[in-house]
Amino acid sequence: MLYEQEQVIQAFKIYSTLAINGKAFKEDLRLYLADDSIRGLVDQFAKEVDCTLLLVGDLIYMIPLSINSPYHISNETIKEKHLPSRAVNADIYMMYVAIIILFGEFYDSYQTTEATRDFIKMEDWLNSVNDKILSLKGYDEKELMELERKYEYNWLAIVDKWDALDDIKENVQQTARTISRMSFMNIVKRFLEKQELIEGIGNNEIQLTEKAKAIIQRYYMELEYNREILEFIYSLEEKEGDVIASHIQD
Repeated sequence: MLYEQEQVIQAFKIYSTLAINGKAFKEDLRLYLADDSIRGLVDQFAKEVDCTLLLVGDLIYMIPLSINSPYHISNETIKEKHLPSRAVNADIYMMYVAIIILFGEFYDSYQTTEATRDFIKMEDWLNSVNDKILSLKGYDEKELMELERKYEYNWLAIVDKWDALDDIKENVQQTARTISRMSFMNIVKRFLEKQELIEGIGNNEIQLTEKAKAIIQRYYMELEYNREILEFIYSLEEKEGDVIASHIQD
């Protein structure tokens, strides 16, 4: 299809706005909505960098679809901007798992494409993460290593990281330097808030944003790789006797 020069220029201006800011108000991008040719060009530009555009409420978001996208947040960026200064890869693995579990709490363990709850308390999210990690500890080290090869997730590091978080400090006043499970959950919460995926509603409760719902419903549960990870995490059940992995010390 041939495009006029002005259409290409207008489309690139719209794409540039989204590429720089990650979002824009529909009102400011009226041409994207009104002109099929310009919209097609902008969508094509986004596709070239492994992104898609989502229309949510009054906003248009540009969302990276793969780790190959230059707009995907790298592990190094997460460590530098969103985690404590001494964070390692295990912190990132733990963050990913906490996020998967959080979304699953809203979508009935990923059994439905519509949210089944409006909000969740931070302590309930923490307890759900704790339950899943306890279930992981029911596998021995050899089994966990096999699961790592299958899912490309470092389950041993995740279990060790969670154990290293000092839950004895949960009942004392939290500070930015308190190394505890709840303080870690608050770090993940702040990351998700900055990405506009959740918002606090008071009483230590959080809810998903419309942006998060759109991403989860349209993409998150559809990707084959994600699907296997989600099914595995939500298949975890505590083994009888709470057998602890051999590499973990009481």
